[in-house]
Amino acid sequence: MADSSPWLIVGLGNPESRYAKNRHNVGFMAVDAICAELYPPPLWSDKFKAKTTSIRVGSQRAVVVKPQTYMNRSGASVGAAATFHRVPVGQILVLHDEIDFPFGRLAIKQGGGHGGHNGLRDIIQAIGSRDFPRIRIGVGRPVHGDVSNFVLSDFSSDEAAELPNLLDRARKAAEAVLTDGVSAAMNAHNG
Repeated sequence: MADSSPWLIVGLGNPESRYAKNRHNVGFMAVDAICAELYPPPLWSDKFKAKTTSIRVGSQRAVVVKPQTYMNRSGASVGAAATFHRVPVGQILVLHDEIDFPFGRLAIKQGGGHGGHNGLRDIIQAIGSRDFPRIRIGVGRPVHGDVSNFVLSDFSSDEAAELPNLLDRARKAAEAVLTDGVSAAMNAHNG
C-alpha cells in the first residue's frame, strides 16, 4: 500500500483548554493517543492554521493535523495541508465525534456525507470531495436538550473512565487503515 504521498491523519476538535475534555474534541484526543505511542514523541509545529507533526505508522508516512480554526472551519486547515503535501482524497483520514453512535461505539467509514457534522461539512466543501475515510467515535446523544450544548460538554465520570480504552481502539483502527487499507480495517474494527 505504499504511496509516494503521505497520509493525512486529521483529528477534529476545538482549540483552547476549556474545550479539551469536551465530547466534540474526541478527534483531538484520538490523534493524541496515536502520537502518544511513538518514541521519541513527535514535535508539533504550527502550520496550515493547525498543530501538525509528521509520524510513521508501519511503512506509511503520515502528517497529523489538529485544526486550530474551531470545528466549523476545519476545512481550511485540512485543505491547505492536503494541497501542500499532495495528499489524495483517499489518504485523508478524519477522526471525529459521532452523536449517532452510543458512547464507546467506533466505526470506520469510507466516504459519505457529513451527517450534520459541521467539521465534516467544512472539510467536504474545502477539498471538494466526500470520498475520504473517517473513523466515527461514538459520544452518544442527549436524551433531552440541545445537541450543541451536549457535544461541548465534558464526558461523564463513567465515560471518562472508559475513554482511554475507546481512544486506544481508535488508535488501533487508524493504524489498521494506514497499514492494511480501509476495507480490511473496516472488517477488523467495525462491530
